[in-house]
Amino acid sequence: MKKVERLLAEKLLKISAIILQVDNPFTWASGWNSPIYTDNRKTLSYPEIRSFIKVELARAIFETFKDVDVIAGVATGAIAQGALVADELGLPFVYIRSTPKDHGLENLIEGNLKPGQNVVVVEDLISTGKSSLKAVEAVRAAGANVVGMVALFTYGFPVAEENFRKAGVKLVTLSNYNAMIEAALATHYIQESDVETLQEWRKDPANWVPGIG
Repeated sequence: MKKVERLLAEKLLKISAIILQVDNPFTWASGWNSPIYTDNRKTLSYPEIRSFIKVELARAIFETFKDVDVIAGVATGAIAQGALVADELGLPFVYIRSTPKDHGLENLIEGNLKPGQNVVVVEDLISTGKSSLKAVEAVRAAGANVVGMVALFTYGFPVAEENFRKAGVKLVTLSNYNAMIEAALATHYIQESDVETLQEWRKDPANWVPGIG
């Protein structure tokens, strides 16, 4: 029986939530060249996949974290998924903006979050972890406790692992870069010759140059 990480990777590739272009790399907003582009918001358009992710995220939270009071989604990619998970678990939901509103109460966190509550943060994608951990900082600044974070997918960058370690945040992801490569090979999305390029990119994505390594 296939593991969840492999199953989800296959599903993400099938609906082009993950796209691989080894010979024609993407340019990320950061300026990095990349053979992979990920948009997990696409999963919301596929009920079967959406439900699979909801159930598995809820299972990950239930099995990993104890005494959870609130589920928090990171805007914008994880708002819908976080709300679905909160509903599955029967827990309150809030979401965390990347910047405060510029009017009204100027909220950074939308919803009712009380000091002392235990929060699990839901994220759709882990890259370097910086934006995800800003959400953690917002929850902590509000006086609540972050007991951990769950996410759909991680690139597995060493810098992200270090950032989460420094922040003292336990991260659980449903799928990951290695599982995605295995799924892409098995489904003939990529060739064996592409694997080295994909692995080289992950080692140093900021300085990776297409065609060189």
